[in-house]
Amino acid sequence: MSRLLTLAQVAELLSAVGNGSLSPVLDSSGTTVPDLLHSGWYTTDEVADLIGVDSSTLRRWRTITPLQGPPFVRLTSRVTLYSVPDVQTWLSSRRIVPMRAA
Repeated sequence: MSRLLTLAQVAELLSAVGNGSLSPVLDSSGTTVPDLLHSGWYTTDEVADLIGVDSSTLRRWRTITPLQGPPFVRLTSRVTLYSVPDVQTWLSSRRIVPMRAA
């Protein structure tokens, strides 16, 4: 099902973006989630380069059970993207500080 915005809705959205009056996006628990539309995106190859693994590793992580790796958005069967904040959060969650680990 395709949902299109009217010209008035697009103008209102652009106005809200321009004057900073958009409210933060909240999930069902009330936690602020990253603005996926404006925060930037990485391809599979870019994330693989950033974290030092082969891109096939990320593809495997996306298909095994349970899923592993950073959160992703599958746009088509051939296009998968990773939001910049999601990758940063995922990396932070795996960070080990030696003095705290002991």
